[in-house]
Amino acid sequence: MKQALVAQALWHQLWLDYSHRVPYARIYEGVISEAGGTVANDHIAFRSLALSIETAIGTVNLGIRHLEQVLDGLGYVQMGQLAFPTQHLYARHYRHPQQDEFDLPKLFISELIVDQLPPEVRSPLEETVQWGLDIEGLLECQSAITDLRAIDTHPTEPHILAQRLKCLFVRPWMPPLRSHLETVNAVSQYGAWVLLHGYAVNHFTGYVNRQNTPAYPDIETTAQALRNRGVPMKAEIEGSAQVGLRQTATQAIQESVTIRSRPEGPFVQIPWTYAYYEIAQRFAIAPTPGHPELFQGFLGPNAAQLFEMTRSQGTITPRG
Repeated sequence: MKQALVAQALWHQLWLDYSHRVPYARIYEGVISEAGGTVANDHIAFRSLALSIETAIGTVNLGIRHLEQVLDGLGYVQMGQLAFPTQHLYARHYRHPQQDEFDLPKLFISELIVDQLPPEVRSPLEETVQWGLDIEGLLECQSAITDLRAIDTHPTEPHILAQRLKCLFVRPWMPPLRSHLETVNAVSQYGAWVLLHGYAVNHFTGYVNRQNTPAYPDIETTAQALRNRGVPMKAEIEGSAQVGLRQTATQAIQESVTIRSRPEGPFVQIPWTYAYYEIAQRFAIAPTPGHPELFQGFLGPNAAQLFEMTRSQGTITPRG
């Protein structure tokens, strides 16, 4: 129970940060609340780099395992995995055993398989994450994770521990060089996104099944309501009732990000995509004939489409 309370507090704190940066999430919240409905999150998505580097405190794994440290402590369980060969991506998804009792979202964590990229792309990726890595911040995170794992024997206020665990969901290295960002982005927009945003939330997902309002009974009416409020939406809805899941999303917002123009500086601001807000509707399927159950997993083709929602089109300003 204590683990679930920490998870509940952590995701709420990340939601406050994310919804402040992504106004479309607040518009969705307003649309559903005004109709007397319930706002719930189906899942949260994070990105990472499948890359291990040597540091003064030992080997640091920057991929899925980096975030699994806290997931294990929170009690989440891996439920499946997906591979995306053409994008050099791999993903795992997780559920909490007390998901329904504590209204805990599922988690979807992906990683870019850096070893599969050309050497000219691997090099700037590796150089960026090694340069200016926040060792002190990583040690603070390890301390918070240690306290999480000992929560049953060393009682800690869930909200305080959740605040400490937020240190994992940042970019733990210095801003990338413009030249490195351009090189990586030309091959992997996903990789460029991670260099800029690190482990920040990639997206939250409104759970249509939990809206509980006749005004918006399905994903079509929900998406149209957002369009009516001026939210730019993805044109398609992926998936189907037959496979158990339908998903769509807003367009990604742009915000100013910091990069380095040269190794010694200065820091400059450029516009870049951050995150979108997704909505999902789940359906009952019958994995065992005659025993339908709500589909709780994820679909590879849907995810592959949504990965592209953060593609940045022509946002690197000309060199001065």
